[in-house]
Amino acid sequence: MKSPICEMLGIDFPLLAFSHCRDVVAAVSRAGGFGVLGATAHSPESIEQELKWIDDHVDGKPYGLDVLIPENISTSGEKDVTWKSLEARISPAHRDFTRNLLKSRCAEVLEVSFRHPIRLIANALGVPPKAMIEMGQKHGVPVAALVGAKEHALRQVAAGVDILVVQGTEAGGHCGEVSTMVLVPEVIKAIKPIRDVPVLAAGGIMTGRQMAACMAMGAAGAWTGSVWLATVESETTEIFREKMIAASSRDAVRSKGRTGKPARQLRSVWTDAWDRGPDSPGALPMPLQSIVRRDAFNSIDRAAAGNPKARDLVSYFVGLGVGLRRSLKSAGAPVQAF
Repeated sequence: MKSPICEMLGIDFPLLAFSHCRDVVAAVSRAGGFGVLGATAHSPESIEQELKWIDDHVDGKPYGLDVLIPENISTSGEKDVTWKSLEARISPAHRDFTRNLLKSRCAEVLEVSFRHPIRLIANALGVPPKAMIEMGQKHGVPVAALVGAKEHALRQVAAGVDILVVQGTEAGGHCGEVSTMVLVPEVIKAIKPIRDVPVLAAGGIMTGRQMAACMAMGAAGAWTGSVWLATVESETTEIFREKMIAASSRDAVRSKGRTGKPARQLRSVWTDAWDRGPDSPGALPMPLQSIVRRDAFNSIDRAAAGNPKARDLVSYFVGLGVGLRRSLKSAGAPVQAF
């Protein structure tokens, strides 16, 4: 199944796999797909270690990197800002004060990443900064961007991105409200008169039949995420994987309770409390809500193995396709299944 994406990225099969786990990234690329490492939580030092490991285990196959540089967050720029210092300053006044926090951090991560043979950089929220696009052009690396609406896609094309990841509401993580089946052809039609930009369909894609359906609508391939969570290599906990395999599509809900922006995740006592609880104060804007939940989820994951009440709180980002996965597999197996 060849497409323009195969030639652009040097892959055999137009299946891209987003994961925070380096093992998944390497396994997918070795199997003929294209692994994309989520780098949001990494420092320049840790991303150097991760990419060096991938270089040593990917058998020369191509892979990419995904960063998160949101256009609209409640933080703005001060050097050497730490989570601890932000915790002491959570108030409306700080929403404007720390706006460029993630932008400066991601720029450092990208500088390190380009020392490695990455074949793609993707931005998960908003239009990539001009500097990011210029870095991609300088190194001959395509720049991709995720979009959840036609209007977003038009802005991305105008900004000069090379690939659009058109993500429907079925997706895990941050997502909009329009379904993949509607959004993909809508975006393709809207950008066609402007510029020829390959579109990757994303959102709830867990099988080859779904991927084929998206390509029949005009997509050049698929961008997937949730399908790799139920693998033995995944970064998720054993208890989350058990809950994921047992879940139905109705158990993947959009909530601001984890990051401050609407993000689809496995429903739990945590999501119910933030979204429906009578005493909920409401989620803080990104990234302040992430500070609130960070230590809580570390405690939840540690306690869940021996505490049923903690188990009820276990959650993670996952898409509506969760109901299509009923077993745990190695990361290379889903590539062959597609």
